Amino acid sequence: MEAKFWAAVEAEDWQALAAELTVDGDQPMSAVLPALASWRKQAREQSTVDGWRYRVTWKPLTEERSARPAGTWLVVAPATEAEWPDAVAGVLAERGADVRRFAVDTGAEGRDELAGRLHTALAEAEADGAAFAGVVSLLAPATGAHPEHPALPAGTAAQLALVQALGDAGIGAPLWCLTHGAVSVGGSDRPAAPEQALVWGLGRVAALEHLERWGGLIDLPETPDERSLARLVGLLASDGDDDQAAIRAAGVYGPRLVRAPLADTSAVRSWQPAGTTLVTGGTGALGGQVARWLAAAGADHLVLVSRRGADAPGAVELEAELTALGTKVTLAACDVTDRAALAEVLAAVPADQPLTAVVHTAAVSDDGVIEGLRPDQVERVLRPKVDATRHLHELTRDLDLTAFVLCSHFSATFGAPGQGNQAPGNAFLHAFAEQRRADGLPATTLTFGPWGDGGTVDGAVGDRMRRHGINEMEPEPAATTIQHALDRDETALTVIDMDWRRFTLAFTADRPRPLLHDLPEAVEVVEEMAGGSAADGAAATAGVALAGQLAALPETERERVLLDLVRAAVAAVLGHSGAEAIEAGRAFKDLGFDSLTAVELRNRLGAASGLKLPPSLIFDHPTPTAVAAYLRAGIVPDEAASGASVLEDLDKLETTLTGSAPDNITRARITMRLRSLLVKWDESDGTAVAAEPAAAVPAQAPAKDTVDADQLQSASDEELFAFINKGLGRA
Repeated sequence: MEAKFWAAVEAEDWQALAAELTVDGDQPMSAVLPALASWRKQAREQSTVDGWRYRVTWKPLTEERSARPAGTWLVVAPATEAEWPDAVAGVLAERGADVRRFAVDTGAEGRDELAGRLHTALAEAEADGAAFAGVVSLLAPATGAHPEHPALPAGTAAQLALVQALGDAGIGAPLWCLTHGAVSVGGSDRPAAPEQALVWGLGRVAALEHLERWGGLIDLPETPDERSLARLVGLLASDGDDDQAAIRAAGVYGPRLVRAPLADTSAVRSWQPAGTTLVTGGTGALGGQVARWLAAAGADHLVLVSRRGADAPGAVELEAELTALGTKVTLAACDVTDRAALAEVLAAVPADQPLTAVVHTAAVSDDGVIEGLRPDQVERVLRPKVDATRHLHELTRDLDLTAFVLCSHFSATFGAPGQGNQAPGNAFLHAFAEQRRADGLPATTLTFGPWGDGGTVDGAVGDRMRRHGINEMEPEPAATTIQHALDRDETALTVIDMDWRRFTLAFTADRPRPLLHDLPEAVEVVEEMAGGSAADGAAATAGVALAGQLAALPETERERVLLDLVRAAVAAVLGHSGAEAIEAGRAFKDLGFDSLTAVELRNRLGAASGLKLPPSLIFDHPTPTAVAAYLRAGIVPDEAASGASVLEDLDKLETTLTGSAPDNITRARITMRLRSLLVKWDESDGTAVAAEPAAAVPAQAPAKDTVDADQLQSASDEELFAFINKGLGRA
């Protein structure tokens, strides 16, 4: 907008300038200045909003035609499914893998049952001299619902139980989750099964929480054929970075986040609310902000639906505020997951103000890491996302709606530690909007970052988001993004205020994330990290490289390097400027760690060290110093086993002894200490000391006469001489 303005000024084109400011060309300066101020405010707001708009596109990926799976692969599938499981197991076996089938009764087996059976499967594989190289799950397409929680799809429940059970059973092989019809790669690619997108949301979180045993997500075509199976094997056996992919007839596609500036699109209409607009969750924080935007846009009638209706906190005040803007407001008490109750609310919409738009903001928050999620907990969060969305769709699909807006959460796009109960339902919203659009119905899903003024996050969660570069958006401009999307009749957008440097550093700390590979701001940070100094790269040096670095250092330097690594990782997780802010001996709980930051620290240190670190890392080793010692034991195992360190120490001792001249008493003490150590060394191996004269350690001496180091340290001169006379036969 500024470019157009200044171009008109420089060209002295008063007609273009007047049109830009929406004033008549002969208006006096007193009229132009207010127009200029208004234009400037609008330009700033549009620029801000423009910087928040992104969309996910699907990019063709290079196919791995020669990749072949190695080792033993576990293929997990519902007991009632055959076509795809048989095809996947068959092609893996044909390409050289040792395939083990694992059938799951999704109606009866939960986490504990699966963990027990998986433990047995692991034991059987190990008995055959094998270890699992990968796990392929086809549980997502399972039909039906959880037997005790009908709002929880059986496939999602089984997939969650499998992720948990694999950890319980100690199987660390990469897990690949397969779906079909869960995502759309664009155009006419209609998502046939939006419920399977729940597994994509879950998987994006698992990729962050369980990095060490995560493979990826792959969406398959409806039926297997030779080409799609070959592409699947290429993805499973590839050593590339893409952990999200969709296989289609035209090739393999991967998701990429790109900017969606307003300048790249044009408004196809000027959408305005007319008649009645229904807002679910309408008295909540987000719903209330949306209602204010609608009222300011000229809404005639708003039906604000919430569980408590007029009894909800702040509902009466919100009604008064909206009424003052000229909008009629109805506060309806209704659980939108109850289809019959929702139908009653819709039936009460006045005929002279028919329903023309739906904005679905209702949500339930019950977050937690995947490891601790329960089926009832998951169902509670899914009901307002899945069930309510379907009810709204079915009850309004025959109406002449101009907008059907689904408000989603950014974890659906990026995943987020601790959001395993948030991301699945929001990923469903995205897929469902794509399906509605493909069916010729209006649908727009906006995947929002956090809103300010209590809009969506607060407390520790909000603090963690800000540390990772996810900023809160001001409600008024955030709401206008809905207006822009409806004016352009867009289907899916991600709207978020991101500090890309901070976010990219956190998001890619443990592994490459191809989702960001087409975003210049993120690419710049990744390239900077890759070309940084040795000191900056030390925290990202994994496995063998770090082990080699430590092996070349003295023991005291190893401890320092590892402690610096741990402190730097802690500082990054907590958002501090550097490692110097972290006290080495201070407990993690005192530093402000919780279950989510514990997961993030474990993942960072796992990526840096190449070790598979336990979920309980900081609870078992409660300070940075203790964790550094744990890493030291895992990265550079005790060199005493190889004798290298011991021999080096003996060389140093020999140099010290030959260069010293102690008195007789001290010399005797040293001699006895050395002979005592030699006896212990001999006993630990069960062999004789061939190089020593027999008289030196008399065979007939009883075990109780053996002298240990503690005795020598505390012995008097008389006792020492007695030891010498008795043990060595000297007068």
